[in-house]
Amino acid sequence: MSDNWVRKREILGLLSSEHFVSGEELATQLGISRAAVSKHVDALEDYGVAIYSVKGRGYKLANPISLIDSARLIQSIDNRCFYFDEIPSTNGFMLSHTGELKSGDLCVAEYQSAGRGRRGRTWVSPYGHHLYFSQFWSFPQGMAQAMGLSLVVACSLVEVLKSFGVDNIGVKWPNDIYLNYKKLAGILIEMSGQADSECQLIIGIGVNMAMSEDQGKGIDQPWSDLSALATMPNKTDLVIALQKQLKKDIQLFEREGLAAFKLRWQAADLFYGKEIRLLMGENHVDGICRGVDEQGAVLLETADGTQAYIGGEISLRPR
Repeated sequence: MSDNWVRKREILGLLSSEHFVSGEELATQLGISRAAVSKHVDALEDYGVAIYSVKGRGYKLANPISLIDSARLIQSIDNRCFYFDEIPSTNGFMLSHTGELKSGDLCVAEYQSAGRGRRGRTWVSPYGHHLYFSQFWSFPQGMAQAMGLSLVVACSLVEVLKSFGVDNIGVKWPNDIYLNYKKLAGILIEMSGQADSECQLIIGIGVNMAMSEDQGKGIDQPWSDLSALATMPNKTDLVIALQKQLKKDIQLFEREGLAAFKLRWQAADLFYGKEIRLLMGENHVDGICRGVDEQGAVLLETADGTQAYIGGEISLRPR
């Protein structure tokens, strides 16, 4: 960790209480000037950290921030773990190092300057507010072996979040996680390698933990976060649990395929048994959602029978 980030994290630690802390007190405790304190606070705001500044009272965080304990994280998992205060993209970092990685290796960051979502969307990534996570996995039989993996990852994430007390959670095909019918988390899987021989996958996961009001204004769909929970999950514990659950579930997926997850998916599917509309470019199909098949395609019951649909441009909306 750079000295620059050591100082900023010290300031965040001092501002983590519910009370204002004066600039003079911050300067005294850190052994720096008031001007240096102001400079670091301004820089943190540039990274998306919302900080209240009130003349005569000092500074206070507008939203809770949970930072990774990198030492405990590294000690708690069997794989290699790369941790950054800031990085363009955790997925991008892993993609550039696939030749050095083993299945289960992990990259997490507190801030992404170029976080990516599905279909080229930007994933809003303010410092310390959310979870930005990428895990590597190698499939020796090629891309066909990984068909339906995104649904497995969604099932893993739901199971982990439920273990931390997150209720009213479900999945929207193919791999979005919703809390109270608003998007809480997303999954982006990127591949390299060959279709019929070994391929490498990067499993990217973003979870909204405490969205600031300003950051939320830039999101073009209803969103949710974990800030309303009685107890906010510790982010280090969340990463450790997610890495271990993913390893367990992907190993099961390699042995038994997506069939082993169909009941878990159905239990979490927000649209199962409901009338829905599949949008495919300018076209659409209406019917009743009947879950997914063993390749991860969504099953839609129509007047012409039950049909399977899959593809990157398909989205699911209530009818």
